Amino acid sequence: MKRLKYFFLVTDIGFIFYWAITLLHVIPEQLLFKDYTNPILVSWNWSFLPLDLFISLTGLVSVYLYLKRNNGWKVISLISLTLTFCSGLQAIAFWVLQKDFDPAWWIPNLYLLIYPLFFIKGLVKNLTYVEYH
Repeated sequence: MKRLKYFFLVTDIGFIFYWAITLLHVIPEQLLFKDYTNPILVSWNWSFLPLDLFISLTGLVSVYLYLKRNNGWKVISLISLTLTFCSGLQAIAFWVLQKDFDPAWWIPNLYLLIYPLFFIKGLVKNLTYVEYH
């Protein structure tokens, strides 16, 4: 968790920041994705809000639990990383289908897709499985 907590903080605060500036319409027009004002794409983009905020919640709770020396941080971290991967995958899949290869949108979503892979294996390996009789 020593390195992971920094990824969580950057990612989770980044999600909150992104949604705040999206809500306030602060993103400069030249940085908006193609067809940004299309109602279907507006709905598509906003459909990520609950997922992204849940990712932020689980990531920040993981850091909190880790700092409190509560081993529950491992399971919550695994949930957060898995959902982060899914968020990145969904966005990249969409951009591929749209044939829209704007690095301004690809780079952050590739980050969301790739960084969890470096931590998921270690978390799964270190989880303790309990058998219930």
